[in-house]
Amino acid sequence: VQLVESGGGLVQAGGSLRLSCAVSGLSLDDYAIGWFRQAPEKDREGVSSVSPGEITSYADSVKGRFTVSSDKRKNTVYLQMNSLEPDDSAVYYCAADYGFGYLDEREYTFWGQGTQVIVAS
Repeated sequence: VQLVESGGGLVQAGGSLRLSCAVSGLSLDDYAIGWFRQAPEKDREGVSSVSPGEITSYADSVKGRFTVSSDKRKNTVYLQMNSLEPDDSAVYYCAADYGFGYLDEREYTFWGQGTQVIVAS
């Protein structure tokens, strides 16, 4: 199983980025994919998730700004991030859970290496 994040980078506040999580070795028909982030000296937090049935969930801090979606043909999950704020700066990880997952990182079994997002003020 492999999860590979991409799409991170440096962006000005108010800008947008789209993160991708390319998944191999498991099917999005069976696994939920969650997005998590960790800023320096902070705990990792759940950002968003999408279930096999494409039910989505979001942390309150990103509702209305971030959108998660999945492309099962490509076995890839995306996180569209709009209206980015400096507090969104973190390493973003995607992870896979055989179930619904939601935003509880304890439910997730497989993790990617992360992609850095820096939002400049």
